[in-house]
Amino acid sequence: MASIILVDPLQLRRSSHLCFSFSDVENARTKMRSAVSVREGQGVVLLCGPPPRAGDLSFAWIFNEYPSFVQEDSRRFVSQETGHLYIAKVESSDVGNYTCVATSTATNSHVLGPPTPLVLRTDGVMGEYEPKIEVQFPETLPAAKGSTVKLECFALGNPVPQINWRRADGLPFPSKIKLRKSNGMMEIPNFQQEDAGLYECIAENSRGKNIARGRLTYYAKPHWIQTIKDVEVAVEDTLYWDCRASGKPKPSYRWLKNGEQLSAEGRIQIENGALTISNLNLTDSGRYQCIAENKHGVISSSAELRVVASPPDFSKNPMKRLIQVQIGSTVDFECKPKAFPKAKCSWKKGGEQLHENERVTFLKDGGLRIANVTKVDSGSYTCLATNQFGTARGSTSLIVTEPTRIILAPSNMDVTVGESVVLPCQVQHDPLLDISFTWYFNGTLTDLQRDASHFEKSASGDLMIRNIQLKHSGKYVCMVKTEVDSVASAADLIVRGSPGPPEHVRVVEITDTTAQISWREGTDNHSPVTAYSIQARTPFSVGWQRVTTVPDVIDGKTFTATVVDLNPWVEYEFRVVASNKIGGGEPSLPSEKVRTEEAVPEIPPSEVSGGGGSRSELVITWDPVPEELQNGEGFGYVVAFRPSGTSTWIQTVVTSPDTPRYVFRNESILPFSPYEVKVGVYNNKGEGPFSAISTVFSAEEEPSSAPSAVAATSLSSSAIEVSWAAIPWKTSNGRLLGYEVRYWNNGQKEESSNRVKAAGNETSIKITGLRSNLVYYTAVRAYNSAGAGPFSATVNATTKKPPPSQPPGNVVWNVTDSRVILSWEEVRAMDNESEVTGYKVLYRTSSQSRVSELTTDSTTAELWLQLKDDYLIEVRATTEGGDGSSSEQILIPRLASRLKCFPSSQGSGPPVLSISSVSSFLATIFSLTLNSVL
Repeated sequence: MASIILVDPLQLRRSSHLCFSFSDVENARTKMRSAVSVREGQGVVLLCGPPPRAGDLSFAWIFNEYPSFVQEDSRRFVSQETGHLYIAKVESSDVGNYTCVATSTATNSHVLGPPTPLVLRTDGVMGEYEPKIEVQFPETLPAAKGSTVKLECFALGNPVPQINWRRADGLPFPSKIKLRKSNGMMEIPNFQQEDAGLYECIAENSRGKNIARGRLTYYAKPHWIQTIKDVEVAVEDTLYWDCRASGKPKPSYRWLKNGEQLSAEGRIQIENGALTISNLNLTDSGRYQCIAENKHGVISSSAELRVVASPPDFSKNPMKRLIQVQIGSTVDFECKPKAFPKAKCSWKKGGEQLHENERVTFLKDGGLRIANVTKVDSGSYTCLATNQFGTARGSTSLIVTEPTRIILAPSNMDVTVGESVVLPCQVQHDPLLDISFTWYFNGTLTDLQRDASHFEKSASGDLMIRNIQLKHSGKYVCMVKTEVDSVASAADLIVRGSPGPPEHVRVVEITDTTAQISWREGTDNHSPVTAYSIQARTPFSVGWQRVTTVPDVIDGKTFTATVVDLNPWVEYEFRVVASNKIGGGEPSLPSEKVRTEEAVPEIPPSEVSGGGGSRSELVITWDPVPEELQNGEGFGYVVAFRPSGTSTWIQTVVTSPDTPRYVFRNESILPFSPYEVKVGVYNNKGEGPFSAISTVFSAEEEPSSAPSAVAATSLSSSAIEVSWAAIPWKTSNGRLLGYEVRYWNNGQKEESSNRVKAAGNETSIKITGLRSNLVYYTAVRAYNSAGAGPFSATVNATTKKPPPSQPPGNVVWNVTDSRVILSWEEVRAMDNESEVTGYKVLYRTSSQSRVSELTTDSTTAELWLQLKDDYLIEVRATTEGGDGSSSEQILIPRLASRLKCFPSSQGSGPPVLSISSVSSFLATIFSLTLNSVL
C-alpha cells in the first residue's frame, strides 16, 4: 500500500498563515519548511496553503530556482482548486526544493510561499500499488447556465495511473468537452441543462483501479423574457402590466411602487408577474418596479405610470381634410382626438345630425362608416368629441367619383423574336381624378429608362415593345391608379425563337471512323425543335464543320446519332445544333475530346517526283501525308523504285512522317537515267496503298568542258559585256541550265570575285555597276543541276573614263508657233573624263512620265512640239563612258498662256522669262544669258 507523505495537519494550521500574503515577493518569503522524505516510487502531495481568497488565483510550482517550473504531465499535477502539487510516483530526478507561486488573475501580482525540500529515503524502493485518487470533485456541484465548469481528478499510484472520464448514464461526451493536463482536468464550456448529470473519473494501473463520482446540477439565475415599459393611461381606465422571467428554480415575483412594497387589495391585483390596477386615479401615477428572484439571483424591471386627464384635442391627430372614394365603395371616417378619458363621439353631415341606418354605422373607436356610397353622400362631415373635461370637433370633406375602368385591355399574344408589338391599355375614369399608368413584367416594375431600347410607353398608357427578345416572354400587367382606386389587367406574351443549345453532349461509342453521339433536349423557346445537326472540330480543321451522320436527317425527337466518315486516330470534339421553324439555335457546349481508333492508312503521298541531286544519286520527293490522314502511330513511308524497263522493285523505309524526300546513292547509277518510282504508306496497323508510278531521272553529270571564244568588251564607264561560244551538249547528259560568269578588277583577288549567271542558251551577259577606267578580268563556265564545269581562260576589258561632271550651261530657248530652238554652251571634258561625242535633249510634258530623246553632235537643237501643255526639257553631254550630268530643267509654257501677251517667246534655263512687248523681245533675244536673267 502506498504511503502519502503529508505535512502534519496541525503543523499546517499553525504555519499556513506564513505561506504568503499579497505583498512584495521578498517580504513574502519565510524560512524554508521542513523536508518531506519519501521513498522512490511512492506518491507525495506538497501543500501550498494559499491565503484567504482575494479574487481568483492561479497556481504554479518552482523547482529549485526560478525560472525552472514543474511541468505537468501524467505523473505530476498542480490543482488549481487547492494549489497543491501532486506527484503520482516519485523518481530520483524529483529531489529538490519546491516553491508554490500564487498569481492574482485580477492584478497579475505574484506571491511565493516558503520552499519545501523533497528528499529520498534510504530504506528501499516503494513497490507497486493500486491508484488512490487524491484530487477529486465534490459529490454535488451546482453549475450556472453558460458557465465554464472545470473538474479535477488525479491519483497517486505505482505504476503511474491513467485517468479517464465518463458519464454514469452512458451518454457520449459532446464535442465541446475538452480533456486537459493528461486527462487530469475535464472542462465543459457553456454549461447547459443537458450537461447536468453524474460524472465518473477512473484512475487505473496494472495493480487496480479507483473511481471518483460527482454530480453536476444545473441552475440559472433569473433573466427577463418580458419587461414593463413606461405608459400613459387615462384616468378611470385600467392598467395591466405583465413582466415574465425564466430561471431555475422558477423565479417568484413582487412589485414596488416608488420603492415601497405593493400589496394586492381592492383595485390592485397581483398574480405571478402581472399587475392590474382598475379605475385609475391621478394618485396612482409613479415609478413601479417588478422584481423576479430565485436563490441564485435577483433582477428587476422598472417603468413610469402616468395617469392623465384632459379634454378632447384634435391638434395631434387631426381629421383628413378630404376623402375621395368611388361610387359603391365603403368609406371610413376616423375620429381619434387625444382625450383622457376617452371621448364620446357624434357625427353631423353639414348641419344635420347623423343617425345609424342600413348604410351608416357608428364605430366603437368613434369613427363613422358609410357603405355603398353614392354621389348624394358627397359633402362635409363633422365629428363632435366630448368627455367630462370638455368638447372638441373635427371636420372632413367627402368627394364621390365614378370608378375607373379599363375599356381596351392587353390580350395574350404569340410573337417571334425580332418583331415589335403594342400592348394596349385604354381607360375610362372620372375627370376629377388624376390618373397614372405603370407596367409590371413578371411581377417587377418595368424600368422604361433602362430598357429604352425595347420598351416605350405612350401618353395614353399603351406599351410598345420593339425588337422583342426571348427574355421578354412572360406576364405583363397594366396598373392604372387614381387617388381613390386602382385597376389592373394582365396578358401573357409568348416569344418564340430559335432553340437554345442542347445539353450534356457526350460520345457514347467511338471506332476508327465513327462516333455515336447522344445529347439532351435544350429549351425550345416556345417553338418545337424540328431537327438537329452535328458539328465536329479537330486540331487540323478550320473551326467547326458539319459532319455526315446516320440518320442523315435527325428529327427533333431523336437524341442520338452516329457520325461517320471520320479519320482514324484523330482527336475530335462534337457539338449539336438544334433548329426549329424559326431557325437554327446556339450550338451546345463541346463534348469531351475523344480520339478515334487506329486503322491502316488509306491515303498515299501525293506529288511524287524527284530528280536533280549530285552525281550517282536518285532523288525522290513527295508531299508528306497530313497528320490527320496517317490513321495511327508508327506512320512512315515505303519508297519503291526501279530503272525504267525493268521488273524488279527496290524498296526502302522512311520512318519519319514529316520527311518529304529520299536520296538513293550508288556509283552504278548512270547520269540522267529514267526510273519508275512510287511511295507507299504504313503504320502500326499495317501497310497502306502506294501512289501512282512516276518517272524520275537520276542526277545529271556536270559539264566537262569550258566555253570557248570568250571575249570581254567595255561598254561604258560602269559596264562591260562578256560573250562566249556555247559548249557542245548532249541531251543524254541532262539539261544545261546556263552559264556562270565571274569577274574581278585588278585591285581584287580572284578568289573573292563576283558572279552573275546567264540562263539557258544565252551566250553573252552585260555586267553593270562597275568602277570607271579600271581593268576587269572575267571567266565563264557552264552549269546544270549536278554542278558546274571548268572555267574558261580569263579575258579582260577596261571600263571607259567617266562622263564629264559639268552639265551643259547657259541653255537658251526660243519658241515660234510649235518650233522650239535650243542652244547651250559646249561641255569640255577634263583629262580624267571621257571626251564629249555629242548631246542628248530629253523632253516630256509636265503631265506625263514618258521621256522623248533627241541626239545631236552640235550645241543647238530644234524641236517641233504640240504646245498644248507645259514641257520640261534638259540637256546632257554624251561620251563613250556614258551620259554626263543633266542641265537644270527648263519649263516651256503651253502655247495658250503665251498667246495672251505675244506671238513668240524666248528664255533661258532654269527660270522662265515672259516678254511684255514685241519691241523689248527683239532687242534682247540674242543677248539674253543665264548670267543676266535670274
